[in-house]
Amino acid sequence: MAEGQIYKIHSDFYYVDDGASCYECKIREVLKKQKERILVGDFVEFGQGVIEGIIPRKNFISRPSVANIDQVVIVSALKEPDLNFTQLNRYIALAKYHGVSVALCFNKSDLIDDKKLKNRIISIYEPLGYEIVFTSAIEHKGLKNFEKLLKNKTSVLCGTSGAGKSSLINALNPELKLKTKQVSEKIGRGTHTTRHCEIVKINETSRIVDTPGFSNVKFDFIMPADVDLLFDDIAQFRDGCKYSDCLHKNEDGCAVLANLDKIDLSRYESYLAFVDEAMEFKEKVKYEGNKVEYSRKMLNNRQVAKISGKKRQSARNTLKQQLYKEIDENG
Repeated sequence: MAEGQIYKIHSDFYYVDDGASCYECKIREVLKKQKERILVGDFVEFGQGVIEGIIPRKNFISRPSVANIDQVVIVSALKEPDLNFTQLNRYIALAKYHGVSVALCFNKSDLIDDKKLKNRIISIYEPLGYEIVFTSAIEHKGLKNFEKLLKNKTSVLCGTSGAGKSSLINALNPELKLKTKQVSEKIGRGTHTTRHCEIVKINETSRIVDTPGFSNVKFDFIMPADVDLLFDDIAQFRDGCKYSDCLHKNEDGCAVLANLDKIDLSRYESYLAFVDEAMEFKEKVKYEGNKVEYSRKMLNNRQVAKISGKKRQSARNTLKQQLYKEIDENG
């Protein structure tokens, strides 16, 4: 049985690259019944056009859905559409949630020569450890730095539609001829040109996952008290807060509020917006009663099997029946 990596999924077909050739495959029926979804980037076992199994992933991200990547490169436009710091922070936080490293690319520098804006970007994100490149796909500016950023890695290009992801790929390798489209004057943002995720070979050492743009990622899947862990510049102060569940909004003894002068306003405002989204998740869990049940529990520092309420009651009823039987027999 051969092994390969899924580089594209279209309808019910999975396209697998084994390093020498590419194959169009379907998946075994038993895999369809499993809850785990097969993603672009997954390594699989296959034979005779059928995928038989999935090799465990080293990582994945959910939006866009890709597995086994080295980094997320967030592509943002400096102009057309205007740079949206909240959206940028949203992608950074999402990558942080999945434990994948991040690099930042700011495209369309040909449309705006704003040193103040560039300096602000550098002052916010460089201290956080993010590598930053400024590019122009149209004028081929910054492409060498961008290419260096991608060298020897499989990178996910992530960002809103119209930021120029496909244009950048075409600029690095014109033979690819990926579809591009201008930003809509009516809505002020791009329209989707990439319809699905696909691993694209830029050269012998670099691969990019071309993805559809996403603008509706929400943090409605985590608890509010965990959101600060997605912001290194905020999380560094959380241990100094008076309350362990502090949300850093208006609480007494909040160390984050006491150090707001050390946090960029756009970062803090993004954090507050994501906390509000997480509050929706908390309320949903609260009112729907979606309590997470575990099959094991700790008892006297030992991990033991946890018996459900129904099973406990059934055991009690059986014990009662045995006692009554013994009383009748001895009666």
